[in-house]
Amino acid sequence: MLDIIKQIEAEQIKTDLPAFNVGDTVKVHVRIKEGNRERIQVFEGTVLKRQNGGLRETFTVRRVAYNVGVERTFPVNAPIIEKIEVVRRGKVRRAKLFYLRDRVGKAAKVKEIR
Repeated sequence: MLDIIKQIEAEQIKTDLPAFNVGDTVKVHVRIKEGNRERIQVFEGTVLKRQNGGLRETFTVRRVAYNVGVERTFPVNAPIIEKIEVVRRGKVRRAKLFYLRDRVGKAAKVKEIR
């Protein structure tokens, strides 16, 4: 039974996504449907966490817009995700960056890998 589930999940996993980790700044191109129209909206921010694995894998992106922190969680293999671009690679020592929620300004920056 588990082999069948793993086989079905393996068929549905996206393979065209770039490698990105926690701390990276990414642009997520999201397909949004409004009525009968469809458009692409870009959400740019820092990856706070990645969780689960396989088909159920999700990641959370945080950005500050107009002095308000906005976090959005995306399933990695969701059909609404058009593409993911890695803008900057970040160097962090944690798997989850929840401490960034309490920081503002330059304190909320992540070191860049050169």
